[in-house]
Amino acid sequence: MTEKILEIDNIKVRYSGLPVLQGISLQVSQGETVSVLGSNGAGKSTLLRAVMGTQHAFEGRIRLDGRQIQKLDTEKIIRLGIIYVPEEKMLFGPLSVEENLYLGAYILSDSRQVRQNLEFVYTLFPKLKERQNQPASTLSGGEQQMVAIGRGLMSRPRILMLDEPSLGLAPLLVDEVFDTIRKLKEEGMTILLVEQNVREALELADRGYVLQTGRIVGQGSGTELLESDMFREAFLGI
Repeated sequence: MTEKILEIDNIKVRYSGLPVLQGISLQVSQGETVSVLGSNGAGKSTLLRAVMGTQHAFEGRIRLDGRQIQKLDTEKIIRLGIIYVPEEKMLFGPLSVEENLYLGAYILSDSRQVRQNLEFVYTLFPKLKERQNQPASTLSGGEQQMVAIGRGLMSRPRILMLDEPSLGLAPLLVDEVFDTIRKLKEEGMTILLVEQNVREALELADRGYVLQTGRIVGQGSGTELLESDMFREAFLGI
């Protein structure tokens, strides 16, 4: 049986007293790609922030390898192996591509491992190797997304959480982003993906969860959800 890495059990989150997540439960196992889908305001990003400890869950439990982490600070959660790539990218524009990437390895003390991780990122994103000395601010939106994902990979996380990685990108760049996620999946990376490109996210995912106003209203394999009449009507307009 596949090892469960991340277990989220009935978590609830409020903003200014208003419920945002209303009893969310999901699991992510070793090597899985799990997609979380839903419209704007459904609570998808809040879910990822709750896992990272940047948003407090006032009820429920979050476990990593069976250990409760919902009361740990974000720094500790990062060191345990969860990395969050936010939709805002949050790059340091004046710094070079390579300097931005190195920032993702700050928790590592082995310089040889850091260099190996950098070479892994450059293998995954050859364009970043070509632009390693350019300021991040001079890159296209797609290239900046590559830097953001690459920075997240620099610590070789146990779980990579991606928040809307294709948001605002041209269709060709969207394809590049999903090709990258597919390569990471083939490498055995465990991925929790929040995404509005429903079809692409489900074709990639082992399993998916559908959020609506802070609740899970559907779940199943990517194929099951894509073939569901309810889901096809609500999300694909079929």
